[in-house]
Amino acid sequence: MSGPASGGRDPLPTVDASAIDLRVQLGRLSLPNPVMTASGTYGKGLEFRPFYAVERLGAVVVKTITSEPRAGNPPPRLVETAGGLLNSIGLENPGIDEYVRVYLPLLRTLRCPLVINIAGHSVEDFASLAARLDSEPGIAALELNMSCPNVAHGMDYSTSPDAARAVVAAVKARTGLPLIAKLSPNVTDVRPIAKAAIEAGADAVSVINTFLGLAVDWRRRAPILGRGVGGLSGPAIKPLALRIVRDVAKAIDAPVIGIGGIATADDAMEFLVCGASAVQIGTANYYMPTAAIDVLDGLPPRFAALKASRLSEVVGTLRPPLSL
Repeated sequence: MSGPASGGRDPLPTVDASAIDLRVQLGRLSLPNPVMTASGTYGKGLEFRPFYAVERLGAVVVKTITSEPRAGNPPPRLVETAGGLLNSIGLENPGIDEYVRVYLPLLRTLRCPLVINIAGHSVEDFASLAARLDSEPGIAALELNMSCPNVAHGMDYSTSPDAARAVVAAVKARTGLPLIAKLSPNVTDVRPIAKAAIEAGADAVSVINTFLGLAVDWRRRAPILGRGVGGLSGPAIKPLALRIVRDVAKAIDAPVIGIGGIATADDAMEFLVCGASAVQIGTANYYMPTAAIDVLDGLPPRFAALKASRLSEVVGTLRPPLSL
């Protein structure tokens, strides 16, 4: 395949995509390639079938599920900002029982590795959800949503090493599924929290979740979102996400999944070079339904441009800054 020129640079080389090995190992989780969707941005995955073969993706990470049904936050729940999107959905979902009965069978038809994102209101609730899903077929891994900014106490489990360690350890004791800890950027330093999650048994960490933000209607002198604050995602947060991914990847001896403003293959390459072993596409799915598969198709020529034939030859190869 042939790739377009990138940012005015030399055209990308023509390459046989099959010559590039994109397989990735995230602890105990083996994926055919590093391109995943981000929780909360992909619906049930079925609606993307008219646009591309979903089974080509490395994995689909589905919307967060909780033990009991949740109605979510009051509207408005979404507001566009400069270069980004503020959301305050509030983990709306049907609850684990209906999810397992109705939605999980539909998700299995995607024929793609499924990562189920779970959120608990307590350590025991996280563990119970994991145990409930442990025997369900067709689940590749669990992603622990320890960092949702849109519900009360949603960030409690990724704001300190002790809290992160407690929830991961409790879940680890109740399931044999690979575990991904999704961490918050709304802390002074993500690194000690990532270390604690890995020490407690997480196979990988996904960084970052959204930044807590506020949109205001000055004429009404009121917040625009129904809950007031929401989580900022999209291109505006990419430089911040890249810095955190680089720092976390250096700090832990475990895979990092990069999230934050990824919309193109060039974006994904930046995260891989910074130390991410895989990436998740989020907000871009809202305005560009083919975003995830476009990223995947764009990786082989970019690997070839670096004279790389496998993922390990790209991940974490960021050079230090030039000396002044």
